[in-house]
Amino acid sequence: MSVKAFELVPAVERDLLMGDKARINIECIECCGKHLYMGTNDCFIHHFLLDEVTSSKGKLSYSAQKLLHKYLGLKKPVAELRAASALERLIVLCDGIVFLVDMVTLETVPSAAGGGAKIRGVTAFCINENPVNGDPFCVEMGVLSSKRRTVQIYMVYEDRVQLVKEVTTPEQPCAVSVDGYFLCLALATQYMILNYNTGASQDLFPYNSEERRPIVKRIGREEFLLAAPGGLGMFANAEGVSQRAPVNWSESVIGAAVCFPYVVALDESFITIHSMLDQQLKQTLSFRDGHILQDFEGKVILASTKAVYVLVPLPLERQIQDLLASHRVEEALLLTEGAQQNIPKDKFQILHKRILQQAGFIQFGQLQFLEAKEHFRKGQLDVRELISLYPLLLPASSSFTRCHPPLHEFADLNHLAQGDQEKVLRCKKFLISYLGEVRSTEVANGCKEDVDTALLKLYAEQDHDSLLDLLASDNACQLADSLPWLEKYHKYFALGLLYHYNGQDSAALQLWIRVVDGDLQDSTRSDLYEYIVDFLYSCSNLDLVWKYADWALQKDPTIGVHIFTKRPARKDLSELNPDDVITYLGKHSQALLLYLEHLVLERRTKKEKFHTHLAVLYLERVLSLLSESPTDEQKLTRARERLQALLRESNLYRAQFLLGKMENCEQLLLERATLHGKLEEHDKALHILVHKLRDFPSAEAFCTWASSCRDSAYRQQLFHLLLGVYLDRNLSGKPQTAAGGGDLEMAAVDLLNRHGEVFDAVRVLRMLPEGWSLQLLRPFLGRAIRASMHACRTSQIALGLAHSENLQLLHDRLKDRKKPIFVSEKKGCHLCHNTFSEPDVVCLPGGVPVHTHCVAQRVRDSPTKRQLTNSSNHT
Repeated sequence: MSVKAFELVPAVERDLLMGDKARINIECIECCGKHLYMGTNDCFIHHFLLDEVTSSKGKLSYSAQKLLHKYLGLKKPVAELRAASALERLIVLCDGIVFLVDMVTLETVPSAAGGGAKIRGVTAFCINENPVNGDPFCVEMGVLSSKRRTVQIYMVYEDRVQLVKEVTTPEQPCAVSVDGYFLCLALATQYMILNYNTGASQDLFPYNSEERRPIVKRIGREEFLLAAPGGLGMFANAEGVSQRAPVNWSESVIGAAVCFPYVVALDESFITIHSMLDQQLKQTLSFRDGHILQDFEGKVILASTKAVYVLVPLPLERQIQDLLASHRVEEALLLTEGAQQNIPKDKFQILHKRILQQAGFIQFGQLQFLEAKEHFRKGQLDVRELISLYPLLLPASSSFTRCHPPLHEFADLNHLAQGDQEKVLRCKKFLISYLGEVRSTEVANGCKEDVDTALLKLYAEQDHDSLLDLLASDNACQLADSLPWLEKYHKYFALGLLYHYNGQDSAALQLWIRVVDGDLQDSTRSDLYEYIVDFLYSCSNLDLVWKYADWALQKDPTIGVHIFTKRPARKDLSELNPDDVITYLGKHSQALLLYLEHLVLERRTKKEKFHTHLAVLYLERVLSLLSESPTDEQKLTRARERLQALLRESNLYRAQFLLGKMENCEQLLLERATLHGKLEEHDKALHILVHKLRDFPSAEAFCTWASSCRDSAYRQQLFHLLLGVYLDRNLSGKPQTAAGGGDLEMAAVDLLNRHGEVFDAVRVLRMLPEGWSLQLLRPFLGRAIRASMHACRTSQIALGLAHSENLQLLHDRLKDRKKPIFVSEKKGCHLCHNTFSEPDVVCLPGGVPVHTHCVAQRVRDSPTKRQLTNSSNHT
């Protein structure tokens, strides 16, 4: 695809060069700064001064002024000219002779004493633009001889030339280019690379120099451009390797030059311009009778036989903008990146970012969202440039203004979509995705309010699931700008979250309550009531809790009470006083009951009034159910079970007070028995269980429960009491009443047989009626005998173990305290005070030695024996 990269501008018109001499033709050109030199077919050198002239519209033109022309005194055309500006010399090839000419006067330089200034028999030469000699006042030159298959290396000075190296080639060379030690040669049949310092060579590819003129052009350090068969422009480095793809130019190319990133080629009718980046033909210019194409320090000059032209490159930015205007994004980016080496770093970074941003908007307009996003990311696009395309998404308070000159051609999204709603929708989905990715990155720095507010509006409009995630996390959404959007799309729950995030909890609760009450419609959360309760129990503002708890309790007391029962214990939350809560819940009986259960059963609060209050509520519930007609037995059973469980498990309620409340209620005998048990009135409790309820299992369970945290004696006493009630006797064995029956006797037998280990067997035998058979009590008696024997043997074992342990401790003590006991005739016994005549002694506690007979006498006289340790020691 074409792009206008260059303009052909006349530099030296025909009339200025030859006047009325029609037979003068241009044979070669050289340019050094503003100075242009031309060699003609009549052996003249013409010197012009070229001035660049820029019009008010920025158009470039050239003004040429002829300074001088000089006849060289030979009959052949001037074949080549090369400037050596450091020496102020022109190197001229004419009639097979290379000689030096003064750049200013165009006079031939005479030879210096002891050295020549001319080289004869030359077909071509070239200047080494990457010289290996460090002398700044000489020029290195490669020369091809017409008579020998050699390349000669000369040093050119102001007034002489000096041969320094001669290298033989396998064929007669016809074109040469030099870079450092490397010669790139066009031989008769092939191209080759030759290192004239080491002699190493590398064949490149075949080429027939008789069919077409070879081209050997140095384009950079150790890199050359060659005319290859098939109309290809091949690149080769000093190692003989092509690191760039070839360009496909004309078969009849006359000359070539490089003006990065373009390769310019000249044939008989056209100038073709190819990109070195993608090898595509970018521009073609008509140019007839052209036969010279050279580049001089980045300036490309062409010549026909009669006139000279400059190929002026258009500014890079203009080329890139032309490509972008044609939506040729990849080419524009390729050209930008390829030109990096020719642009200062800071300027390139600015240019590159802008081109990437423009490319992103072009692809965005083509709905190529993945590519657009990547270019926006690399170009570090101010995300507000994109948001501003969407009407009303930016907050009204935003100070953003679009970049100038603009990055795109769109007024807004409607202009881009041209009424295509499907396209609008796709663009909005892309923006949602893109903003979601960049809002937590550096891209959003400095504009987080704009980004989050725009994202909220899109989420609300598109009914997007991420709306709540945005508002529940750290965000910068502007409340004033977001409120109408959330109301418009009935996102009242989300609006409440935004109120909460901005510290307006009361406004949030009022809004949510209106949704729950049906005044506003929002289907975001079906459990909004439960959410409000959760919100209140974690709310740090107690005034709000007290204000809205009543509404929650009226709605559903079983859930509303969670405001008080689920309130977490956190440093940032003020603790609610249970007394205040109970007072507040006075008009909500069900919630009050649940709260007291929370205090007593879950938090295990150790306050009598809470336990008593809960028990009273349980009791009132039971009494209420008993008063109903008909009675709901299932509810009554559950209510009594809860009351009984509390009466059994709690020790903190006022038992006497509760007993008074149910004193006349014969339906609550089991509960009364429990209360008597709490008051240590076990006889009354057992009397109720045995004689009034005739519930023998409950009587046994009562004894087990009442003695659960007491010692075995207390437990034995309770079971003996129960046995006495069964036998209608008191603990002394005397009858209490005349009442009795077979069922009580069987209960007594079952009690003894099940819990025989608890009873004192002797005492039980004294209590039992004399008429009972031993066979009836066989399980009890067998268990009692085994228990007695077991206790006796266990005691014996314990005694033995204790005795053994005592002996072991005494042994360990003596072992720890063992030391020599010294006795002598001078030392006396502690008991009789006589001296020792024999080594046999007894050591008293404390290590005091005494006579054995003294100890024996003392033991006989003492009422209690002492433990002694014999010890034999030698002095």
